[in-house]
Formats: sequence, C-alpha cells, structure tokens
Amino acid sequence: MYIPAHFAAGPDAIRDLLTRPGAANLVTMTSQGLLASFVPFVYDPSVGELGALHGHVARTNTQWSEPTIGESLVIIQGADAYVSPSWYASKAEHGRVVPTWNYSTAHVYGTLAVHDDVAWLGHQVRRLTKLNEAPFERPWSVEDAPEKYVAGQLRAIVGVELLITRIEAKAKLSQNRPDTDIDGVIAGLEARGQEESAADVARARLEKPQRDTGLA
Repeated sequence: MYIPAHFAAGPDAIRDLLTRPGAANLVTMTSQGLLASFVPFVYDPSVGELGALHGHVARTNTQWSEPTIGESLVIIQGADAYVSPSWYASKAEHGRVVPTWNYSTAHVYGTLAVHDDVAWLGHQVRRLTKLNEAPFERPWSVEDAPEKYVAGQLRAIVGVELLITRIEAKAKLSQNRPDTDIDGVIAGLEARGQEESAADVARARLEKPQRDTGLA
C-alpha cells in the first residue's frame, strides 16, 4: 500500500480499525488464482505477537478448502467520504484546491488457518454476535435460538483464522490541510450526516505521530 508519512496510521487508529464491528474482504492466493470473500471478523489480540482475526464462511464457499499460496490478506475499511474543495477556507484565499477522498484502511497480512470444530465455531459466533449486538437496547444472543437449530447452523459454516504477521495501515483524513480547512471538512461532513467520518478527521488532527510500534 502507498502510505505517505503524514497519512501513516498510528497504533490507536489501527486498533480502532481492527476492533470496530464490521466485515472485511478476505483475499487468498490459490492454484485457482485469487479468491475473495466478504467476511465479518472479530479481532483477538491474545493470539501470537500481533493477534488474529477470527471469522467464518459458508461450508459451500470453496475458498476455505483451497490450499493457500503464501500470505493471505484481509482488507479492513473504515469510514470514507468525498471531500469537497468548497469546504476549504483556502478556496476563498487562493482557489488552488481540488476534491479528494478521505478514508481509513488496513491491509492485514498473515497465515490462514481453518477451523472445523463445533467448539471453536460456537465461541467465534458468540463473540461476533456479542460485538455487533452491543449497541442494541435488547441485544440478541445465540442462546435465544433453539439449541438444535443453532447446531444445524454451525454445521453449515467453517471457521477461518488469520494469524497476523504484519499490518499496513493508512488514515487519509485531511492531515495535510491547514487547520482552517480541516474545520471546514469537519463541518461539511457533519452537515451531510457523515458523523463517523467527521469524528475520524477530528481525531486525526489530535493524534501525534507514533513510530517504532509492532502495530505500525
């Protein structure tokens, strides 16, 4: 990934990308070429040096059964948004501005392991459910469904685990603009209802560059 120094994501931004609820693209190289699936993941920092991403795919999805060649890749995408030059204070000053796109993303590389046992899958599904149900007033639980039904659903999936070996992450969030332009970007995003992107820009302005970390 191309990462200019001023857009390099720090440890906090990387941790946010890894731990926020959502799904990501799992990409593997096989003898059949590149295969990809959009998979909900849970980050487990206790596995190995950099942690692991735990997810599952349908048993009928052949990606899990195709032997992988080299590293596998999970592409995690944070909030993204179009940035209009009309939001910049510098537009009125000199007019030398153009549109751009703000985003945060992490390319997470590692070794892919497959888990086909009920205990591992049951634990993964419960963690995934708890993470995503947390904001609800009355969170749904796996235990809310009949045990026999859950057992049947677990037999229809296969677990996947990316043991992380390295992470390349980028947070392109207007850090290269003057403060007055950043104020305009935040206001413009909020006016369009893109609060998550606006909050990312605000946090990026406050973060100081951090180096020499195992997560960078």
